[in-house]
Amino acid sequence: MAALDKSSTADQKEIAIDTSDTGPEIGHTEYIIDPAAERRLVWKFDLRILPVLAAMYLFNSLDKSNLGNAKTDGMEETLGMHGNQYNTVLSVFYVPYVVTAPFLAAAGKRWGPNRVLPLMMFTFGSMTVLMTAVRNFSGLMALRWFLGMAESAFFPLVIFYQTTFYRRGELARRLAIFYAASSISSAFGGLLAYGVFQIKSTNGFANWRYLFAIEGSCTVLCAIFAFFYLPHSSADAKFLNPQEKELAYERMRMDSSAVVNEKFNIRESLMILKHPTSWVIILIEMCLGVPLQSVTLFLPQIIARLGYGTVKTNLYTVAPNISGAVMLLILAFASDFTRWRFPFIALGFMFTFIGFIIYAAIDVTSSLHVAYFASFMMTWGTSAPSVLLDTWYSNNIAHEGRRLVLVSLGIPMANLMGVVSANIFQNKDAPKYISALATTAAFGALGFTLTLCLGAYMMRDNAQRNRKQGVKLTAKDVSTELCREGPAVPEFRWFL
Repeated sequence: MAALDKSSTADQKEIAIDTSDTGPEIGHTEYIIDPAAERRLVWKFDLRILPVLAAMYLFNSLDKSNLGNAKTDGMEETLGMHGNQYNTVLSVFYVPYVVTAPFLAAAGKRWGPNRVLPLMMFTFGSMTVLMTAVRNFSGLMALRWFLGMAESAFFPLVIFYQTTFYRRGELARRLAIFYAASSISSAFGGLLAYGVFQIKSTNGFANWRYLFAIEGSCTVLCAIFAFFYLPHSSADAKFLNPQEKELAYERMRMDSSAVVNEKFNIRESLMILKHPTSWVIILIEMCLGVPLQSVTLFLPQIIARLGYGTVKTNLYTVAPNISGAVMLLILAFASDFTRWRFPFIALGFMFTFIGFIIYAAIDVTSSLHVAYFASFMMTWGTSAPSVLLDTWYSNNIAHEGRRLVLVSLGIPMANLMGVVSANIFQNKDAPKYISALATTAAFGALGFTLTLCLGAYMMRDNAQRNRKQGVKLTAKDVSTELCREGPAVPEFRWFL
């Protein structure tokens, strides 16, 4: 039986199997889950945990992407920047982002995401506030470096944190609700920029500085609240009674982790890198990273090609970002309902490819409506694959430490591709950015191909395991308690 930090499992109570989600699982017989009690428990998590995490990620996304809005208000001219210095400022963010993410993720496992996440948030909020005092290119470079360090493990830790509360079949739609905050933040950032940039400043304080001041201050306040509010785990949640804490533990043992609240062992955890599928996942993350970062960083510049002024350009980024959040929720709920991941990831990559190809191929000025619709497809194809890809490989790793390692490597690698995005959108190519749009579309096509290939391999491997054992099992039929060693275990089945 899996280990539990608390001793509450000594007297186990029978409570009822939720056949709607678990089916006839192999590997657990002693504990039965009451569906009504489980629904009440999940509802508590949805009300107490998800809104706070979504708000935290909204501010995280705002603080990372507001540079694009500031650029449209003349930040480069104010700071005396020239040439490709803006692209360099974007690129420098991703170096510390990749280097420090695994270490901060390990710290999150050691001291708890509920402590490390708010501390990271307080730091990157403070860096954003300090943007109001920057006077030149060098100062901006320094702040972006520390901003990258502070934000590096934020998304990986949030994903890991949610896997300690939700079953595999519940995770995609919860992560989608959380991640939708990113798309909403882009829309909110556009609206906020629209309002701030209309301020008639009489003290020489540039309007884009007000933008950083407002967003950074709100981030710091949210971080302080989260530090005192978030529980370390379901076992420590003050809003759960002892029976609910036991139920929460058993849910994770049966359908998320082999050993719940397992201590982090770096040597064991790094074993995940011996699996060839892990490297394919990292490649797919990299293919996702280019279109994701291109939309995050350059959507205002892409929309500017439609020929509108600064204020209207920022306003026109709102609708595509909102539609991206809606499409994300649709695909994530469909994925959880069908218990399929890779077809919906591939669909997202297809949206990306089509959207960027259309925008690159047409005459935007004579086909404004088609071009604007293509910008919607760009956002459809970046939000959904990110969430579903992270959910896909998290669902297939029952070892908590190995899951954390792959998440903390895969997501930073996707973000590192922001270096590519930052350097293909050159000022000299404005306003058409044809080569940048074509390059981004190519990464979307490669991601689509790799996703289908990996999904086909997993289907084939599941079929071979079933034939060899003379059974017909899927991932939901096998308790994660048995799957600590992943594909090395004969009972293991891929979550497709």
